[in-house]
Amino acid sequence: MHDVTFAELQRIQAAAEDAGAVLQMDEDAFRAFYERTARSVWQYLSRLTGDRHAADDLLQEAYYRFLRADRPYASDAHRKNYLFRIATNLARDRRRRGVALARLPERDDGRALHAGVDENARAAGRIDINRALARMKPRERSLLLLAYAQGASHHEIAESLGLKTASVKALLFRARRRLAALLQNPARSEQKS
Repeated sequence: MHDVTFAELQRIQAAAEDAGAVLQMDEDAFRAFYERTARSVWQYLSRLTGDRHAADDLLQEAYYRFLRADRPYASDAHRKNYLFRIATNLARDRRRRGVALARLPERDDGRALHAGVDENARAAGRIDINRALARMKPRERSLLLLAYAQGASHHEIAESLGLKTASVKALLFRARRRLAALLQNPARSEQKS
């Protein structure tokens, strides 16, 4: 290995600064990022906390902390994962402070999952799923919401929740199995919880 000259060191430092500047967000880039992510983060927080008003507050706090962090990001996906991690931590902190979970929303503002099924049947299904999710552990609920409501990959879930990628598959399997048990026999599952 050869000695690095001062000129080479300056060139390397300038290249590193240029790379960092490319990954930072200006106001327009942030607005575009916000438009792409705000709805999904709000839906996630709303289902996670069970309170639409709390989701509004936590969404604002999540973006505030995201901007305040002023970190370099490898990609837009990395930014989104970091934002979901902030949102998850804020919801967890809220729960730890002793703020009781409110009843989960019965009406979902997202598009219908089952076209052709009458509205009453869809509403009943949402109520059942929301009740089952409300009885699950917060990490189980987070795993399911990120995987199925947000369409996150195992790697993205791991980054968002601070888990190892290898453990997500098993944790997600257990969460699905618990949700299925709650949906199949709600009375029996309530006694076990």
